Amino acid sequence: MYPSPVTVPDFRYWKSQIKCQAACPVHTDARGYVRAIAEKDYERAYLIARGPNPLASICGRVCGAPCETECRRGDIDKPIAIRALKRFVCERFGSESRSDEGHGMIDFLKEAATRHQATECRDKEELLPLLQSTMRGQVSKVEGKSVGIIGSGPAGLAAAHDLALLGFEVTIYEMEKVLAGMLALGIPEYRLPRDLIRAEVGAIMALGVKAVTGCEIGKDLEFSELRKRHDVVIVAVGAKVSRMLAIPGGDAEGVLGGVEFLRDVALGHTPPLGRRVVVIGGGNVAYDVGRTVLRQISVDAARTALRQGEHTEVHLCSLESLEEMPADDVEIIEGDEEGLIRRNSLGPVEINTENGKVVGVTFRKCTRVFDENRQFSPLFDDQVRETIACDNVLLSVGQAVDLRFIDAERDGLDMNERGFVICDPNTGASSAGDVFIAGDLAYGPKLLIHAVASGKAVARAVYERVSGRAIDHRDLELHLAIPDYKRENGYEYRPRVELPTISPKQRLATNSAQVELCLSEDAACAEAGRCLDCGVNTIFDGEKCILCGGCVDVCPSLCLRIVSADRLSGNDTLRNAVETRLQGLEAGRASAIIKDESECIRCALCAERCPTGAITMERFSFEEGPLCRAV
Repeated sequence: MYPSPVTVPDFRYWKSQIKCQAACPVHTDARGYVRAIAEKDYERAYLIARGPNPLASICGRVCGAPCETECRRGDIDKPIAIRALKRFVCERFGSESRSDEGHGMIDFLKEAATRHQATECRDKEELLPLLQSTMRGQVSKVEGKSVGIIGSGPAGLAAAHDLALLGFEVTIYEMEKVLAGMLALGIPEYRLPRDLIRAEVGAIMALGVKAVTGCEIGKDLEFSELRKRHDVVIVAVGAKVSRMLAIPGGDAEGVLGGVEFLRDVALGHTPPLGRRVVVIGGGNVAYDVGRTVLRQISVDAARTALRQGEHTEVHLCSLESLEEMPADDVEIIEGDEEGLIRRNSLGPVEINTENGKVVGVTFRKCTRVFDENRQFSPLFDDQVRETIACDNVLLSVGQAVDLRFIDAERDGLDMNERGFVICDPNTGASSAGDVFIAGDLAYGPKLLIHAVASGKAVARAVYERVSGRAIDHRDLELHLAIPDYKRENGYEYRPRVELPTISPKQRLATNSAQVELCLSEDAACAEAGRCLDCGVNTIFDGEKCILCGGCVDVCPSLCLRIVSADRLSGNDTLRNAVETRLQGLEAGRASAIIKDESECIRCALCAERCPTGAITMERFSFEEGPLCRAV
């Protein structure tokens, strides 16, 4: 038998080949907009990126990019710089490219969407309601119903966007004076400009969404009163409270929560810091904290000449080894460049104090973080200890939610032992019919794009609850032959583009200096040209094939093989197909061409070599078309 079972391609098979789109929680057709950039059709590229994601411009800067993790190009060398390419088209056509309050963005989307066929912009169900009164003419808008959303982070904004398009009157309640939640108060400005956030939020508000800022539920407005005001309430408060450490000295003066520190910096209320700071944690938030501390100390030193000569140290101490750190590679590299002192495999034992103030942290050596099942189960060597002197300790070892405004018994909400509202993570539905949960509160802290997906899913669930009609999605597939299929010269050898950044010295001059710069047009097109275009497939017509082996001989990646039919193993579909082809012949007298999709680079040399035209290059694409049904 052939070493691996052979699969007969069907819809699920072709769909699984486009791994970038499958990996995206909102199913953005990354392949689609990357190839559109390669073709220099930038407007279409933006529409594809923006269609399923109302925060596309923000994601172009700070998305965790699960699409890149799954990118098939990464199996060859390095994945496509998908997030940077999204930023490239967003800077040309996105919210940040306009100076209005969002209405111009909506007008542009209306006009641009009419210039492109539906088959050219996948998953653009959110754009079409801007053009007509129904989604694809099938999902009727609701009338006279209102939704209150607690929290204006990515989940709340995404829910507000979709609900407004579905006809709801939407009001966001935000305890801070600014909208966007942790996007504005948790992500440092050097990564995400505040004017870009305002522009993206402005486009959503232009759909008729209202906002009440400086309103803390449970203090300025009771949760019960909010439920009386609205037909449905969505709780999307996010996990924005730092977890503290239950170790001696954990409550000393000078110990700060990392999330709270970032919030204070964003609001201009930076707490005073000493010259020696220890950040405990190994994730992206810990790096946001550490790199922000470096900038704050640098700015303070520049303002106070007397402190210029003092020695500055910012240590980032993580339980994990360098290889195990959950932070993105780029965060680790840039942190090292900026002078962050990275200390791996250290677990805090005690925060040392004098007169109630922090003077250092004692650590012990961590010999193991995860067990053989990859479960968190750290082991320590208590004989190996180290004390790092410091003036402040900033903790970034996890985040929690603040739900003090909810009383489970009073509000009829089931809650678990962790203090989370129990809900369906797919729809956000809680035990109270009019209360839905979105974002971190529904499933714990994840990526920004997961919060967007959660907000959109909750919007669909709210629509079903209120209207009695469910928005289902039907897979629509297209197979289109490409008679003149061509690839960029040398695309298979192109290295991944190096993302441009400013120097470490420039970065530390201010909190707002953007570290990463936008790709130039030439660089963006070159990088987009590296895409393997996994929606394109080699289709074989067995009736025309003469088994000459030319395709196997010419394949540069050795992904094609001719084997005896009796070596094939697979499912019932394959067995039936083989039996049909054999028509009574012995299996050993029949041959088959098999293909390893993981090795195919879509070069089309096999199609060019085939003397009978048995091989064609065809584009497969899919979208999830919304349909409405009564429930």
